[in-house]
Amino acid sequence: MTNLGDIGMALGIGAPKTFTIARREKRIPMEIGVQISGHATLPGTETTFTENVSSRGARVLTSRRWKTNDRLTITTLAGSFRSIARVAYCQGIPETGFAIGLEFIEPSGTWVVAAPVQ
Repeated sequence: MTNLGDIGMALGIGAPKTFTIARREKRIPMEIGVQISGHATLPGTETTFTENVSSRGARVLTSRRWKTNDRLTITTLAGSFRSIARVAYCQGIPETGFAIGLEFIEPSGTWVVAAPVQ
């Protein structure tokens, strides 16, 4: 008698897969006051802060659950930075809310981290 699990493993089905994607640049731990808006079902602007930043994005704490690939607007409370951003992930944080990884798509103004010189 053949075990279906053995067939699946032979075909590469059922075996856990892990992928490591290297970041183009390191995140810098930094709390920056920001406002985010554009949630599909909960309109309005949320004032919050970043946990870490890079020139291409940020990890932001939020009270709202976002979907991967949602688009939102992020602006800094101080300064002139504004961007349309893509939600790369939304991770639940126990008793706090959520953390979202943002990729800046249409940045304008001055962000706290400059792009690395290539």
